[in-house]
Amino acid sequence: MKNAGHWILGVILSFAVIVILLISSFEAAMYIDFSFYEKEYKKYNVLPELDMKMEDVMYVTHEMMDYLRGDRKDLEVITTVEGRKQDFFNEQDKLHMKDVQGLFIGGLHLRLGGVVVLIFCLLLLMFTRGDWKYIIPGAFQITLGVTGAAVAVLGFLLSRDFTAAFIRFHEIFFTNDLWLFDPAEDYMIRMLPEGLFSDFAVRIGIILSAGLVILLICSIIWKRKTRIRRTN
Repeated sequence: MKNAGHWILGVILSFAVIVILLISSFEAAMYIDFSFYEKEYKKYNVLPELDMKMEDVMYVTHEMMDYLRGDRKDLEVITTVEGRKQDFFNEQDKLHMKDVQGLFIGGLHLRLGGVVVLIFCLLLLMFTRGDWKYIIPGAFQITLGVTGAAVAVLGFLLSRDFTAAFIRFHEIFFTNDLWLFDPAEDYMIRMLPEGLFSDFAVRIGIILSAGLVILLICSIIWKRKTRIRRTN
């Protein structure tokens, strides 16, 4: 029973690592390289739709992303749109982005919680004298298998009908209809077309998958070395 408890701790620890990796993949995709936004704006012909210069659109982008991370108090961003100085975001934009900010900051808190769980499980394994050097890599392989399968299924569903998945995501995570915009009236939805979010999903998937593969390789090497030491 004690050994089973140790394996449960190992699995919980491993899922905590997956949560940390998932949130970090989102953050990396969104913040690590802002030239990605420029490429997307060109790809989806955003500048003519907004009648804006790239430098102004990128200014709005940086301010918006700072807001999502809580690095600025409000979303009042004055720039040149359609030849005149004005606030880029309207009231609906600001209310919706407040909800999005709550999700994003909640994700960062969840990642911090994952770190706490990871440390707690590791200390408990060591304190109860569990064979943590053998259990952790083995538990990693179990959780990585489950997570890899889930990522593959999600990727398949997104590739089949991203629009349906995109709508479902908003219906699950938002309790209002503020995310329903009219492109004829709203600048933000013109700057952020659905295709951009689809490309971001691919970008996040690549980063997450790469992280999972690295974790798998590390766990295999770690487990193999532990076995060698135990047989010597």
